[in-house]
Amino acid sequence: MILRRYMPVITLSVLMSAPVIAAPDLANGKSIDQQKCYACHAKKSGFGNGDMIYTRSDSKVKSLANLKRMVGLCNSELRLDLFPEDEADVVAYLNQQFYKFKP
Repeated sequence: MILRRYMPVITLSVLMSAPVIAAPDLANGKSIDQQKCYACHAKKSGFGNGDMIYTRSDSKVKSLANLKRMVGLCNSELRLDLFPEDEADVVAYLNQQFYKFKP
């Protein structure tokens, strides 16, 4: 019967320790894209327009999973020091702005 007495406390502590999945922050994703991604992509495109890499006809990104991998690859290869939440924000922004993949 002691367990019954402490059940509300146990339940609350379990709920509080569960990971919270926050909705992506599109404004943060846009800010990161403008500060860290755009200049590099503008240089790579050869046209001075960083958005062209997202809209080109021979895009390597064909799915949301692909987009997540590419953002993660850029983050690690270029040492952008983005946190996982920042990567998720960039993915959400790029998907909303350019790709329109369904979740």
